[in-house]
Amino acid sequence: MPVPDPDLATRAPESDAAEDQQDSPALSAIAAPTPPPEQPQLCDNCVSDRPTPAGIGAPKGELTTLGGIDVYITKPPSYPSTPARLLLLLTGGTGLKSTNNQLQADLFSAEGNYVVVMPDLFSGDPAPNSQVREDDPDIQAGGGGDGGGFIGMFKLKAVETAKSFMVDMWLARHTEDKILPIIHKVLDAAKDEFADAVGNGGGVYAVGYCIGGRYVLLLGQQREGKKRGDVEQGDGVKEGPWIKAGAVAHATLVSKQDFVGLKAPVTLVNVESDPMFPDEVRVAGEDEMRKGGVEHEVQVYPGVPHGFAVVGEYEDENIKEAQKTAYGQMLKWLQDH
Repeated sequence: MPVPDPDLATRAPESDAAEDQQDSPALSAIAAPTPPPEQPQLCDNCVSDRPTPAGIGAPKGELTTLGGIDVYITKPPSYPSTPARLLLLLTGGTGLKSTNNQLQADLFSAEGNYVVVMPDLFSGDPAPNSQVREDDPDIQAGGGGDGGGFIGMFKLKAVETAKSFMVDMWLARHTEDKILPIIHKVLDAAKDEFADAVGNGGGVYAVGYCIGGRYVLLLGQQREGKKRGDVEQGDGVKEGPWIKAGAVAHATLVSKQDFVGLKAPVTLVNVESDPMFPDEVRVAGEDEMRKGGVEHEVQVYPGVPHGFAVVGEYEDENIKEAQKTAYGQMLKWLQDH
């Protein structure tokens, strides 16, 4: 995967789609399938769940609504008789109904003593996944279906191109001006519904994975003249940060600008040489946080895939161990703040 522009970890989906249309190959070139567009995309681990680990059980929370938004809420077993704190969990593209995301919320609730609110950031429209590959024998490893290696290769390229286009269109539907109002509606309602937990923690905590990771950074900013919910703030109006502390795992679509104005202490779980969160953006973000006096922690994990920190089964023992370590890093940071 090519290295993206360090100023932004992805390009505008609308422009990518336009370029695809202009560069469509002629019919005579069908023997050489056009590769996917050469810009960073959400990887498979952003849009598809890993298998759920055996023996972990079913999610313990409930799907409900809060502030008119669909949410998953999970609470510590002893709440409300025992005080808890409020944690906002912002997911990657697999969204609200992902079993693994719900189980991740349950872990933070049970082990960290949090009331966890996980909103549907995508309004019932999770990211398209890559299941089509597994349904076609020609596309399976080695192109071993009846069509032979060439047909397998051709179909794989066609699927990758189609999937890339679908993800681009999905990203175009779920931009900051759509997602931030959803988060603020849920935040406002959660502060009322769980005022005891907010008071006990001295504010709201947040954890985010992949796409959700970027929004933890935005919630940790002090922002001026930005849209909040359905209200357009005027010039010179400053709001935020909206969280007390945040934890971010393998964020995507992050730019250097997302660290400007950051005030809330954050911990970052990063993947080594991650094209979804390039080193240039990470280093620039660390510089900005140091310059702004923001308390922060950054850990880079080698030999793991993007998306590794979310609940999911891996055969590689090194990835399993890194997954536990990353979760411990995030939980400890939240509890220490």
